[in-house]
Parts: sequence; structure tokens; C-alpha cells
Amino acid sequence: MDAFDHREFRRTLGAFTTGVTVVTTVDAAGKPYGVTANSFSSVSLDPPLILWSQALTSSSYPAFRDCERFVVNILADHQVHVSNQFAKSGDDKFQGIPIQTGLGGVPVIDDSAAHLECRKVAAYPGGDHVVYIGQVERIHRSAHRPLAFGEGRYMVTFAHDLGEARGAPGNAGMAALEAVRMAGAALAETCERIGQRTLGLAVWGNQGATIVRWEPSSQPVSPYLQTGVVVSLTQSATGLAFAAFMRPSVVDDAVRHELRLREAEGHPDEGQFALRLAEAREHGMARAVGCAPSPRHKVMVNAFSVPVFDAQGDMVLALSTTCQAERLAPDWDGEVPRILRATAQRLSARLGYRGE
Repeated sequence: MDAFDHREFRRTLGAFTTGVTVVTTVDAAGKPYGVTANSFSSVSLDPPLILWSQALTSSSYPAFRDCERFVVNILADHQVHVSNQFAKSGDDKFQGIPIQTGLGGVPVIDDSAAHLECRKVAAYPGGDHVVYIGQVERIHRSAHRPLAFGEGRYMVTFAHDLGEARGAPGNAGMAALEAVRMAGAALAETCERIGQRTLGLAVWGNQGATIVRWEPSSQPVSPYLQTGVVVSLTQSATGLAFAAFMRPSVVDDAVRHELRLREAEGHPDEGQFALRLAEAREHGMARAVGCAPSPRHKVMVNAFSVPVFDAQGDMVLALSTTCQAERLAPDWDGEVPRILRATAQRLSARLGYRGE
């Protein structure tokens, strides 16, 4: 049997993404206790049984060991602060947390995704943990999306199956919504894979190529990021992606208008735009290299942008990264553009795009 240490074991277990719960109870004196746990699972439908496990070293272990009842509060995706608060040691875990009183006086956390009020029916030793079995006696499910946890960080959940939206003729609007939803779910992982460089989503709006979301990064390109910004079709990587890959009937008039405005301002094109467009189509992505400091970012940047296509082959969004020039190599075949291209291809395939 291969040897492995505790850290490697914990990291491997992190590949299994779970929900996040706070399990609550009261002791014989009526004092409330709560602990964050993702070791929750269903056991049986008839009778309705669930389980969760707790470390023997937990300060609340005696209370759960001796309790008759507990509540499993399944947290919603806006309750990260609740998870963090109950994950810490201390006597004031319930401070500022809205609760109700459940069966047996056990606290129920308000506004969670769901909760299950249970009677403890068994407890089994499990190494340095104890496994509790609870029989569910009352349940509640809200409309909130559940919080998720995996790879050592909080996540949000989205449905994987696109159902009838995939490939449905004349359903471009639905495809665009699905693309934004799926791409949004992939942003955090992609941002980490490209080295915490600023990552954004853009769609074609009524004013042109529009940034609709930025992924928070530990090393943002600048503190001046905004959504709703309409970007240049001829100068920005995001705009070039739309100019290169969106249907000409949609984008060409806007491109010609922008080129005329730039010429009137003393910046004639002289063929540079056509060259950058050809490069983008050759490489399957757009690039802007060594861009002068903009009034918004105030730093020299490099940027790449990749298109995402629907089942009909229409571009529905751009996935873009922009970064200080010294932190992002301009090479077409660098690691960052390769990751972006692979992510866009995966998203396009999930929308039913089969490529050329």
C-alpha cells in the first residue's frame, strides 16, 4: 500500500465537492452549540436517516455526544460568513446569526437553503471522529441556492445539464444566458489556473461589446474594474474577439463606425485592424499587447480574449484576461492563452457547438 501523509490525504478528499452545513444542538441546561460540517450525507429514505461526523477534539463534542436532538442547517450561498463563524472556536458563535427555535429547543438558522430537525438514534466510533445517525422528524427547503465547498474553498452551484436549451433552433437568447451562467461558474477555477490574473466575461449588448462580470483576483489588474463598460472593438482584446468571430451582420456596422470616429480624431487605421483581425482568426482568439495605460487601469497591460459559441455556431460571449504587461507574456501559445482557449472550447461544447 502506498504511503501518504495527512496533508496529501486531506487534499485528495478536497476533490470531492460537498455542501456546507452547520449542525446545532442544546445541552441539558439549554445552552446552544453549533459546528460547521461538510461530513453530511443521507443514509435511508425509510426510515428517513442522515449522518454526519464530528472530531473528538471539538470543543462541542461533549454537547453532541450527550444530546438527544440536533438540526442540520444546509447553508445557502450567501451564508459564507455563517460557515466561517461556526467553524471557529468560541462561546459567541450565535452572535448576530438570526435563529428560530426548533423541536426540543434546538436552534434553527434562518434563511438557510434547507434544514433537517433530527432525533439522534446512534453514534459510532470512526477513528478520530464519531459518526452520528439522526432520524429526520421535520424538514424545510427554501428557494436559496446551496453553498458548496471543495479544493479548500467555497463555491457556488449551477446545474450541469442544459436540457432542451442545447441546440434548440431559434433559441439564441437562451443559449447566451446558459453560456454566461456556465462561464460564471467556471471563472473562479479558471482564474486560479491562470495565476490569479484578472478574468472577465463580455457579451454583445445594445451598445456593443460589454463587460458583465469580473472574477475577483488576489492580484487584480487595477482597483478600477467596472461592469457595464462597453469596450473598443478595434483596440481591446475583448472587442477584437467580437469583431473577429461574431456574425458580420451584427458587428460590422459598429466596427466601421468606430474606425471612422478614430480617423476623425486623428488616428487613422492604415490596415492595422485588418492585420489584428486576421491574427485573431488564425489563432482562434484575440490579443492586445503592450496597451498604453488607460484612464481606467492606469497601467500598461497585455490581454487575451477567447470566443464561446452556441450550437448554431454563433458567438455568445467572450472570456478575457487582462494583466499588467510584465505579468502576462504576449505569446500566442503561452500557458495562459492555452488555458483560456481550452476553457472556451469546453464551454462551447456544453452549449452544443461542434466546431468546423
